[in-house]
Amino acid sequence: MPATKSDNMLSSLRLGVIERLARSFWAGTLPEDVDRIPLLMRPRGSEIMSRCCIYKDRAILRERLRAAMGFRLEDETDDSIPLRAYAEEALERTEPNWPILTVCDIACQGCMRARYYVTDACQGCVARSCVGSCRFGAISFSRGRSTIDPDKCRNCGMCMDACPYHAIVRLNVPCETACPVRAIHKGDKGRAEIDFEKCTSCGRCMRACPFGAVMERSEVLPVLRALAGGRHVTALMAPAIVGQFPGGPARIVTALRGLGFSDVMEVALGADVTSQREAAEFVERMERGDSFMTTSCCPAYVEAVRRHAPELLPHVSETATPMHYTAELARERHPGTVTVFIGPCVAKRQEGLHDDMVDYVLTFEEVGALFDARGIVVEECEEHELERPSNEARGYAIAGGVAAAVEKMVGGRMEVRPVSVNGLSPQGLRKLQSFVKGGCPGNLVEVMTCAGGCVGGAGVVMPVAKGARAVENFAARGKV
Repeated sequence: MPATKSDNMLSSLRLGVIERLARSFWAGTLPEDVDRIPLLMRPRGSEIMSRCCIYKDRAILRERLRAAMGFRLEDETDDSIPLRAYAEEALERTEPNWPILTVCDIACQGCMRARYYVTDACQGCVARSCVGSCRFGAISFSRGRSTIDPDKCRNCGMCMDACPYHAIVRLNVPCETACPVRAIHKGDKGRAEIDFEKCTSCGRCMRACPFGAVMERSEVLPVLRALAGGRHVTALMAPAIVGQFPGGPARIVTALRGLGFSDVMEVALGADVTSQREAAEFVERMERGDSFMTTSCCPAYVEAVRRHAPELLPHVSETATPMHYTAELARERHPGTVTVFIGPCVAKRQEGLHDDMVDYVLTFEEVGALFDARGIVVEECEEHELERPSNEARGYAIAGGVAAAVEKMVGGRMEVRPVSVNGLSPQGLRKLQSFVKGGCPGNLVEVMTCAGGCVGGAGVVMPVAKGARAVENFAARGKV
């Protein structure tokens, strides 16, 4: 049974591309094999087809391979360059670079503009509630039904709320709706474009796009090179990994060692350090009269503050993340080790670019593909003894977990009134900004960009609810 099984075709494509790259790398034939991968994944006569034709499927797979080898798709100026040339360049590269996300324009469907729309469920009722609700004169009635003038509509949604038949619906653009900072939009040609001056690299647009047009630039190849090069490499296993693969964390450690990692550490070890230091910082801030402090563990949130709400910066904890402290501990144990964070979060790549303690970042999806490529079945692995971080540290991966851990560390030194922002949005960011003016209902604000917490990140394998239950059970009882 594969380490990762998905009912989502896009997830299967992402996994398949990484798996084939890894197999060719381990065989020592990546440059020779890579141009054939799109043909092998979509052979002539194949009944599997995602697009209009097999040729478009192959063209998009080619782009997906370039992103998986770490390239930015927008930079290509000559599409006649063979993938072999990109593979040879990728095998020489050692440092990841920004931006983290990239858009494949030929994969983008060019969705219609987000708007409100009157469906055939309209009954042409006498009340005309929709017409009366619109303050902008955008709704008229003719030929027995309502219509919306898109030039007048302000997208307030009042008509949708007023319709007794629910005949008015909002047509969304999934990637735009998912973005918490409105960094993705339609370009001049109607295709998705990311404004990287606004982007926080959270990856929610990537997860939301049903056509797979938004992709991440993977760091798999430099990690594979480090593993194959005889260097000491430490895997930093994020708390959210619990429940992502059948078998549980004790077996995942053995599976990661099977990939060639020299050591595996739970990031919950670093979470305990974060809890201690953030608790001390919270007490210090409250004693000096600060109105509130927000947590700093979510890199997409911190980046959102830097780029979109700088007035919140003085309230963001200055304590480093569990990833940083675990990597620091790994370097203390093995100076010169290559540190690889393994987690659910695309934005961790952004954090890793600015953290000298962290060399590379892989997602659970990518690691699952490596397990499959190596033929490693996690639930068949032997259990490896785990270190013992606190239960609260292992609960960091779920909404409310960080605040609970910090509150316990504060103890009776100060009253803690936690506030949870479970999934960041433009409205939620504005609400946070309003706290600066004295409207915060608490004094410790935990912010998770992804709903559900880290278990809802863009790089997870399992559904959020299942991942959250597994984390809760493991934190409470030490087993999944």
